[in-house]
Amino acid sequence: METVIAFIIIFGALVFFHELGHLIFAKRAGILCREFAIGFGPKVFSFKRNETVYTIRLLPLGGFVRMAGEDPEMIEVKPGYNIGLLFNSAGKVNKIIINNKDKYPDARIIEVESADIEHKMVLTGYEVDNDEVIQHFEVSDEAYFVVDQQETQIAPYNRQFASKTLGQRTLAIAAGPFMNFVLAFFVFIIIGLLQGTPINEPILGKLTEDGAAIQSGLMEGDLVRQIEGQEVHTWEDIVEIIRANPETELEFTVERNATTQEIAVTPKSQQVAEETIGIIGVYGPVEKSVVASIKSGFTETYMWTKEIILGLGKLITGQFSIDMLSGPVGIYVSTDTVAQSGVYYLMRWAAILSINLGIVNLLPIPALDGGRLMFFAIEAVRGKPIDRHKEGMVHFIGFALLMLLMLVVTWNDIQKFFL
Repeated sequence: METVIAFIIIFGALVFFHELGHLIFAKRAGILCREFAIGFGPKVFSFKRNETVYTIRLLPLGGFVRMAGEDPEMIEVKPGYNIGLLFNSAGKVNKIIINNKDKYPDARIIEVESADIEHKMVLTGYEVDNDEVIQHFEVSDEAYFVVDQQETQIAPYNRQFASKTLGQRTLAIAAGPFMNFVLAFFVFIIIGLLQGTPINEPILGKLTEDGAAIQSGLMEGDLVRQIEGQEVHTWEDIVEIIRANPETELEFTVERNATTQEIAVTPKSQQVAEETIGIIGVYGPVEKSVVASIKSGFTETYMWTKEIILGLGKLITGQFSIDMLSGPVGIYVSTDTVAQSGVYYLMRWAAILSINLGIVNLLPIPALDGGRLMFFAIEAVRGKPIDRHKEGMVHFIGFALLMLLMLVVTWNDIQKFFL
């Protein structure tokens, strides 16, 4: 049960911050964001704040921000339609009632002559009781369609995604992956503040209760000057000597409380892969400070970004098998393993997954953010956007192929871990 909770929290946080990046920059550009969703499929929970409906959906396979203009508007008003109109205090139409007009006795019923509810925001038509005089009605920029008594906000063209500059659209899309890197950076900072950041000095950190170090009389904070007469200058020097001498007595020269002591320690042996190494049950020294934690945040984020990119490069060149990829099942199993090691390992795992999500989404693959950014780059070179229908078809095919890949990877995970 703990693993399920951990998986839900980690997955939810990764998707939430990714979609939050899209939402923030879309709203800053003035784009109408109809929905902010975590997951796909049927709604489990929802509420509306300002213009946006926030939802949690059943299938934990991602999330989305539904921006006006990305998909064709589903509701149209055509000549010949009978519709109901409700007005605001300024005399502009603020609700266009498509059906069930009898539920709105205050609505003015008109037969539509023409409608431009995207650019000019104007309706013309005849009132049902007077078909001789054509009337013009201004539509508010914050008007709603009402279908089956459910309201959907109308998106004027200046509130649609396509109306924004190339730079604004690029920021709105790139902000999702960017937020995953930001999330990882802050998680690494929090780990550093709580656990401390490693420092490469010849000082002993925490000692394990059953380790050779504590049994021999070594203490946390001891400054190691020499081992077997060999001077040491860094923590890495200590580790290297200990690893190379399993079951061999070593004489440590340590400085403690301004005094120098000689302490004999025999590293225990441990099998790692096909190698036997020595261990004494001591952790490296750490520093707890804001500056060190921020530095560690940058370092860890950069290091893991580099490692994941190198791994993707091996996949492209064939050095990395598709069987080594993991889907939701594999990530769940790995989360279970990591969770057993402690909360700090779980936090680091979440940060690594966040970086991985950010990088994968930046790949120039249709249906991913990187695929959309690729089309923006082509638009910048051409000086005009690619036909929306053609681009939509490319993204649809890309999404279908991604879902197929996800099924293959998930089946591999099930065979690997459960069959």
